[in-house]
Amino acid sequence: MKIRVGIVGATGYAGAELVRLILTHPAAELAAISSVSFEGKKISEVYPNLAKVCEMPLTDAGKMAETCDVVFAALPHGLSEPLAAECAKTGAILIDLGADFRLEDEADYQKWYQKSYTCPELHKDAIYCIPELHRSAMKEQKIIANPGCYPTSIALGLAPALTKGLVETTGIVIDSKSGVTGAGRGLTQGTHYPDTNEAFAAYKAGVHRHTPEIEQILSHLAGKAMQITFVPHLLPINRGIESSIYCKMKTDLAVIHAAYCDFYKDEPFVRVLPLGSYANVKNVRMSNYCDISLHADERTGTLIVSSVIDNMFKGAAGQAIQNMNLRMGLAETVGIDMIPPAI
Repeated sequence: MKIRVGIVGATGYAGAELVRLILTHPAAELAAISSVSFEGKKISEVYPNLAKVCEMPLTDAGKMAETCDVVFAALPHGLSEPLAAECAKTGAILIDLGADFRLEDEADYQKWYQKSYTCPELHKDAIYCIPELHRSAMKEQKIIANPGCYPTSIALGLAPALTKGLVETTGIVIDSKSGVTGAGRGLTQGTHYPDTNEAFAAYKAGVHRHTPEIEQILSHLAGKAMQITFVPHLLPINRGIESSIYCKMKTDLAVIHAAYCDFYKDEPFVRVLPLGSYANVKNVRMSNYCDISLHADERTGTLIVSSVIDNMFKGAAGQAIQNMNLRMGLAETVGIDMIPPAI
């Protein structure tokens, strides 16, 4: 029997990517999709690429928790907790692509999102999971916090260095760039075509909401409290993230590269490139891969990590399905083992 999947927020970019991937997942079936903005329309009317593939109507989230085994929430922050409460009543598993369950400290959530938890007891049963780093903690949790796109690229890029003590934990600077889909489907002046085309600029430097999530996961990896400098940028491309991470080396590049290769040797979705190669968002597009390249500024003793992912895939929908596979006892690669296109 296939896993019955519901998607709340199916017409956002991450939601639409979930629809696309679940439709071809061999162990899952799309049971229900919802959208406040387009309720009553068919998903193919909103996304014509789905014509003759999926003509399912978009409904109210309603009784989705009662009819589905797994519910994906692709919603803005503050909207997933009530849905999690409904899932808790029925036993459905909630995989949240938003921020409601990512932060361990409610004070951080209040500071960065200007909201308080409405269902604090639910957070005790939630797990934050990048499968490559947290799969051993996945048990019978009913709520899975799917990590943010920037934190995913950064955590995978730094995990071997921090867990093996290969770099200093202070003074780390993270310079990330994302495609425009990372800003969501709603149009703003900053994502308007004339403002993004042939443009490249930083935004929310030092105050981006992913900062506490990044520091939380890096602190766990390092085994000590960490603070980083995080500066995101908007790239004039549809999808993809490149994170350039700068930190002080405690050993030479060859040793660090060998440690990375060993750390990820059994991970199907993480590829550590040979020394001298550069990670490129083009080579992970439309896939669940994370490519990592390592470089050194020998003059200053600085390690430069370049980590790339597709923000809609490994940074959102693909990783969410990887988490579903993990939680449901399937091979993690099922339904998301696509090869990136060459062009």
